[in-house]
Amino acid sequence: MTTATSTTARDRLSTTGVWYFTDGMSSGEAAEAAGRIESLGYSTLWLPDTVGRDPFAHIAWLASQTTTLQYATGIANIFHRHPGPMKQVANTLAEQTGGRFVLGLGVSHGPMVAGLRGLDYSKPLTKMRDYLAAMETQPYRGIAPEDEPLVLLAALGPKMLELSASAADGAHPYWTTPEHTAMAREALGPDALLCVEQKVVFTTDADAARAAGNQQIDRYAALPNYRNNWIRLGFSDDEIEQRDHRFVDAVVVWGDEDRVRAGVQAHYDAGADHVCVQPVNPDMSADIDWNALELLAPTD
Repeated sequence: MTTATSTTARDRLSTTGVWYFTDGMSSGEAAEAAGRIESLGYSTLWLPDTVGRDPFAHIAWLASQTTTLQYATGIANIFHRHPGPMKQVANTLAEQTGGRFVLGLGVSHGPMVAGLRGLDYSKPLTKMRDYLAAMETQPYRGIAPEDEPLVLLAALGPKMLELSASAADGAHPYWTTPEHTAMAREALGPDALLCVEQKVVFTTDADAARAAGNQQIDRYAALPNYRNNWIRLGFSDDEIEQRDHRFVDAVVVWGDEDRVRAGVQAHYDAGADHVCVQPVNPDMSADIDWNALELLAPTD
């Protein structure tokens, strides 16, 4: 399938995208989902790098089954890959997809790097700075993409946000709020890209929405980078531990069409260039909530 397109990656990031795990789908089902996301008018599909599919191999497959949808890693863990092979795979995907690839990089979390993989997690900010510099000097002798792939950093705190603007093309904050988006925009300045993830639950049942939100929070609350950022945003340890409504309702957008749309728009109003929505199913299953994606579709 021909995948070349003249639209730039930066242009595509001016339209809302989708962030989603596809690990529970077969490769065929994932391709069908990507095609449906593309048909709804979303610009970009963000895929994680945890303990499931390799995101780069998966993106190569999905991109071969679609024509306009852009793909981004959200995020590729720098501790797991040497900067040379990271540059190779990013350039390869950018060239093969006609520019439909964005490289999201991050330092992940101590429990994922030191705990799970047994790797050194000391000085993650320094590691990221040195990693980006090393990528610049690594050789690449394949056919170069027409444009180098954009590089975005998973950034929450002020120092990583500063690095996102000075040494990369921008930032990809995850599990944040519009208040954080406003702070991030100020830290990044006007030119760097700000691509924000937002979980949405399309239901007016408060108990169901918060239960679904809590299920998501349970998977991340022990990871220190997210918890520290929530505390920076003004939530207490007790609010996080007890899943206080003030906390849950701030980090997970739920409600009817107007409320969900307003929650996503709040990030744009605060300075985001791109919001990638993560549709959380109100029945707490791992299935994509297509109702939410149809509701928020850019073509609507």
